[in-house]
Amino acid sequence: MASKPKFNVSFDFKPFSIKQMQVLSWWMSSAYRDKETIIADGSVRAGKTVVMSLGYVIWSMAEFNGHNFGMAGKTIGSLRRNVIRPLVSMLSASGYSVKDNRSENRLDITKGNKTNFYFLFGGKDESSQDLVQGITTAGFFFDEVVLMPQSFVNQATARASDTGAKFWFNGNPEGPYHWFKQEWIDNLAKHHAIRIHFMMKDNPSLSVGTRERYERMYSGVFYQRYILGQWSVSEGVIYDNFDQDTMVVDLPDNTSFDQDWVSADYGTQNATVFKRWSRYKGVWYNTDEYYYSGRDTSKQKTDSQFREDLEDFYDRNQLDRKHVKMILDPAAASFKAELRQHEFRVVPAKNDVLNGIRAQMSAMNEGKIKWSSKAVNTFNEINSYIWDKKAADKGEDKPVKEHDHAMDADRYFVYTVLSTRTKIGW
Repeated sequence: MASKPKFNVSFDFKPFSIKQMQVLSWWMSSAYRDKETIIADGSVRAGKTVVMSLGYVIWSMAEFNGHNFGMAGKTIGSLRRNVIRPLVSMLSASGYSVKDNRSENRLDITKGNKTNFYFLFGGKDESSQDLVQGITTAGFFFDEVVLMPQSFVNQATARASDTGAKFWFNGNPEGPYHWFKQEWIDNLAKHHAIRIHFMMKDNPSLSVGTRERYERMYSGVFYQRYILGQWSVSEGVIYDNFDQDTMVVDLPDNTSFDQDWVSADYGTQNATVFKRWSRYKGVWYNTDEYYYSGRDTSKQKTDSQFREDLEDFYDRNQLDRKHVKMILDPAAASFKAELRQHEFRVVPAKNDVLNGIRAQMSAMNEGKIKWSSKAVNTFNEINSYIWDKKAADKGEDKPVKEHDHAMDADRYFVYTVLSTRTKIGW
């Protein structure tokens, strides 16, 4: 590999690891100059995004002048937050001039007598492919590429038609049947690509304590993907980290809680669940549970009957409906209207299934949530709540829609109240 690029010391650059140096300089190596693509994948917090975005700009500014380039994240907001903000700081400290044209989502980057133009895109869904039509680029950078639809990536790569164009892909692993794994990682020769696989140890700026904290956060398939950096299939029991000996705790009846919430999963024929969550010394305890299945009883309740049951649930737990908020699936519109007519404070649940499951597993591993022995139906479901194998075979991560009513109520609480971001950042 070529020598280490020199940077202005006014920015606090940490020493680069061997793999980070490979990302920064691969295009200067005689062994890789003919390669058209670099893929950096692996564990979370491995320092991929920083060096990939910096390397992308260093390469493009060295090789081109007056050309257009693309940079994409799942959304413009996530791209600006996770990539552009630190990138601009690094470039400014390294002698580059950066002009941010927010109205056009374009960065004009200048160094010496060279200026190139970097257009920012969000690739969140199938319609995103329309955003890149019409532009001609000399390269494209994709952050969190596994979160983007294949149609967007295909359209974006098709726009990079200038001579010498290269693609820079960055992301964390998903399932082994994910389209990006099968199309790009499994076909490096076809795409004239090199792949650099990162682990947390490849990020010198990460302390041992921080690495150990991330290792504690994950288990099961998420540990395999985000800690070991493996493209692992989601299979078996979802909450395989549940430990009844440490996660089921009955506190004394006179315990003084400093905050309460109620979470609910609402069903017509399916079960309706209410869960009380109470905080004591920084830990949230599921201290009571209501569970009613119209299918099991062959008698479906109305919205008003469920509201009456909820009133009884609040009363037996000595909760004030005007102050203790209730988290409810946004799809339960009629029940929400019924509750608000009777002065319940209803909060719409953040209903992102996969990120919610991930957040709940982390909360369990870190001891942030526990259950009391009253959560009988929760315990019945938790060992039967499994990944959908047929979906996994298609490259999707989805739970089987069975034994999931208490599971949904728990997930709504964790992801709405405990998760301060809609996606754990890495």
